[in-house]
Amino acid sequence: MRYAFLAVWCLTFMARPFPLLAADADYDPLKVEATPPSEPLDLTITDAARKRDIPLRIYLPTDNKPAPVVMFSHGLGGSREMSPFIGRHWAGRGYVAVFLQHPGSDTSVWKGKPLGERMPAMHAAASGENFMLRVKDVPAVLDDLTRRNKDQGDPLFGRLDMEHIGMSGHSFGAITTQAVSGQIAARGRISLTEPRIKAAIIMSPSTPKQGDPAQAFSSVKIPWLLMTGTKDLSLIGGADMKSRLGVYPALPAGEKYELVLHNAEHSAFTDRALPGEKEKRNPNHHKAMLALSTAFWDAYLKDDAAAKTWLDGDGAKQVLEAEDRWQRK
Repeated sequence: MRYAFLAVWCLTFMARPFPLLAADADYDPLKVEATPPSEPLDLTITDAARKRDIPLRIYLPTDNKPAPVVMFSHGLGGSREMSPFIGRHWAGRGYVAVFLQHPGSDTSVWKGKPLGERMPAMHAAASGENFMLRVKDVPAVLDDLTRRNKDQGDPLFGRLDMEHIGMSGHSFGAITTQAVSGQIAARGRISLTEPRIKAAIIMSPSTPKQGDPAQAFSSVKIPWLLMTGTKDLSLIGGADMKSRLGVYPALPAGEKYELVLHNAEHSAFTDRALPGEKEKRNPNHHKAMLALSTAFWDAYLKDDAAAKTWLDGDGAKQVLEAEDRWQRK
């Protein structure tokens, strides 16, 4: 009887998708500082070489010591004001959360236009030109933050740990994040990787429209966390669920994670529903996003062993629902 039990235990262990690690009982990625972070800092930087102004909203932790920097790129038609629940939580966990606004593919695309003109304007803004503008915004912002961190007269002086930088984004921001975090564009001919980025979170990822996904993602060398939903469709861009779910299997093995939230639509990763969506918003989706993104940043930007154990063990089960899917390789 004892040997039969042992055999069953061994088979169960070998069938597990993760190492048999118990989550650290003291590690809680949803716990934030007792003192709420201050109001976000709004500023605009200028990329002189491109004569381009880039608005930022920066969520700062209460502690004044240097903190890792995590950037967020909004979706098409969005702004630096998008998804404040993410910025506040990351700041409450000891990160400087920098939310970029990309002129040309931000709220200026649709604001003030008649309803009948908004969708055509949005389609026009989802262009290769705006993609390149977005991609170049990222190093421009990092350069400016590096300068501010050394300027004694700047409110960001000494607040930024520029050796530990994360990049994230949703939808068009996900495409932006993929490009600067290792994906090769133009059928494997162009690399737009920003080497200062150490880890990336991609919300609503997508495979390239042309070429082999495995080739496009073959040069991803840093940890990636993908987040999508089973109904994560967008009216613009044409990414279907095959595209959303095709990124993870195309990634090289090693420190790659995927979260698929059951019944989550495209807006699940933002603070409000989008026109045409039908599913009732599930508040647990945001809880799961915040917990897993925080543990990911803690593991790969703070080298927190407890966070890594939580990610690779059974920690995710504590915040996910039965039909959600979580995997790593």
